[in-house]
Amino acid sequence: MRVLIIGGSVFLGRAIVAEALSQGHEVTTFNRGVSGPGLPGVHAVHGDREVPADLDRLAGGGEWDVAIDVCGYTPASVRDAVQRLSGRVGHYTFISSISAYPDFPGKPAVDETFPRHECPPDADADFGEYGVLKAGCERAVEEYFDGPSLIVNPGLIIGPYENVGRLPWWLTRISKGGRVLAPGDPDLPIQLIDARDIAAFTVDQAVKGTTGRFLTGGVPANATFGSWLADCVEVTGSDAELVWADDRFLLDHEVAQWTELPLWLAEGPETPGGWTHSSAKALAAGLTCRPVSETVADTWAWLKNVPEGERSFGNRMLRHGIAPEKEARILADWDARP
Repeated sequence: MRVLIIGGSVFLGRAIVAEALSQGHEVTTFNRGVSGPGLPGVHAVHGDREVPADLDRLAGGGEWDVAIDVCGYTPASVRDAVQRLSGRVGHYTFISSISAYPDFPGKPAVDETFPRHECPPDADADFGEYGVLKAGCERAVEEYFDGPSLIVNPGLIIGPYENVGRLPWWLTRISKGGRVLAPGDPDLPIQLIDARDIAAFTVDQAVKGTTGRFLTGGVPANATFGSWLADCVEVTGSDAELVWADDRFLLDHEVAQWTELPLWLAEGPETPGGWTHSSAKALAAGLTCRPVSETVADTWAWLKNVPEGERSFGNRMLRHGIAPEKEARILADWDARP
C-alpha cells in the first residue's frame, strides 16, 4: 500500500517507518528533516505541519491508502492536516497517548471505555497540558477527517532509539557501576511495551482499515521494577549494586517521581492505576509483545554505540535522571538510618 507517515524520524515514528518498509509498503514521510535522517527506502517530504503552505504542498503531491500521524500534539494543527488530507488519504491513524484519559493513573484498569479529557478539536497549545491536548487531537481526527480513522493510545514505551530517555538513562547509569539508588519495591509489577511491537500492531491495523481505538500498553505485569533493572545490570555487564530505598524515604528526600529515577511512581491512593491499564482489546486483536528483557538487551546494543554526550535523556523542558551528588547524598543517608 501507499503509506504516509507524518513524523517518522525518531523512536516510535522511526519504528513505524521501519515496520511499514519491512511489510513492503511504499512509504512517504512528512517531517521537518531536523530530528534525524530518514530511513533508506522512504520518499521524504520535508515541511512543517504548523505551516499551511507546507501542508498544502504535501496534500497536493500525492494520494495514499493510509496515513499514520505520529507527531500530532496540538488539536488545531491536527485539524489542519486532516482537513487537507481528506480526499487524499483513504484511512487515518492517529498516535495518541494513555495520558488522554484523565483517570490514568488515578484509577485502576483504565481501558478504551474510560472518558477522555475535555478538549475541543480546534484548541491551540495554550489550552492545556500534554494529555488534554492529545484528547483534543483525537477529536480533531474524528470530527474533521472525511473517512475511516483509528486512534492508538500507547502506554509506557521503551526500546531502541528511545529519545524520551527513561531506559537510556538507567542503562547509562547502571553501566557506570557502583552503588545505584533504586526506587521503591523491587517486586512491584510494572507494564512496559516495546516501540517495535506498537509499530507492528499499528501498521497491521491501519492497512486493514480498522476503526475505533486501541490502548496499547503491553502485557500486564510483564516485568517488575526489580527485574528490569536487573536486566540492565546483566546486559551492561557492570558491577552495579542496586540499593533499594522505600518510597517514603525517597519522597522525604525530595526525589521527583517519574523523572529523577525514571518510571518510579510512589505507591499510594492517588496512583492505583499506574501499572494496571488494560490492553486486552489490542491483545485480542493481534498485539504481540516481546519480553522486556529482550527490549532491554536490544536497547543497550544500540545505545552503547552512541557517545554518552549524544544520548538523549529528555529535552530542555523535561529531563530524566538524578544528579550524581544528590544520589550519593541519599545513599549515604540511607546507610545512616538507625
